[in-house]
Amino acid sequence: MRVAVAGATGNIGSLTAAVLRRQGHEVVGISRSLGVDLATGDGLDEALRGVEAVVDATNIAPADRDGSVERFARLTRTLLAAEERAGVRHHVLLSIVGIHRVEGNPHYAGKREQERLVENGPVPWTIVPATQFHDFAAMVAGWTERDGVADIAPLLVQPIAPADVAEILAEVAVGEPLGRHADIAGPRTQDLVDMARRTLHAQGRRVDLVPTWSGVFGTSMAGDVLLPGEDARIAPTTFEEWLAARTAP
Repeated sequence: MRVAVAGATGNIGSLTAAVLRRQGHEVVGISRSLGVDLATGDGLDEALRGVEAVVDATNIAPADRDGSVERFARLTRTLLAAEERAGVRHHVLLSIVGIHRVEGNPHYAGKREQERLVENGPVPWTIVPATQFHDFAAMVAGWTERDGVADIAPLLVQPIAPADVAEILAEVAVGEPLGRHADIAGPRTQDLVDMARRTLHAQGRRVDLVPTWSGVFGTSMAGDVLLPGEDARIAPTTFEEWLAARTAP
């Protein structure tokens, strides 16, 4: 099966492309570095020729609410229009658990618009909402780290391994469109501050973490807001297993 992966050079996109290739599928990578620009559409029609399914694992740089909504909308409209022209039969969108319960996060506003366009678009679709990835905590700490100190929100999350996300996306892509897929999540809940502390320790780095509700992670994201629904699909890899594979000597 010929499958295109948008965001093919990113974290989840590259893993998903690798899974599909291992399974014997022909993978078309969509990213600017591969000569296909979703922002302009350059190279997109050629890339989608003969493609049956598209996995959209694209992401955008942090922006304000209007910027996030505009950028996600432009990329999604361009991709869906090209898919319709090419006769693509399945659009698979990677989304985020909890985005419909949080109003103040600009990135989540962009993802909601992306979902809306897919749901009302011309191509049969599956939306796969995932919880935060196992590397999310250290990434968040990196955004605010200054002189060995970083602010981080005490979010309650149920993180999932990026490799598990890729396996599920590949499985969904080669199947029939499902509409809204059940949430996907890892097997255990975690505190984001503790996750960051353990990840940084495993990397051999010392950073003083200051738990605080600030910036894009306000109290509207506290409690169970970011946790998966009761019918969630639980992936196998624990945070501890993922971390053990990355512990510095």
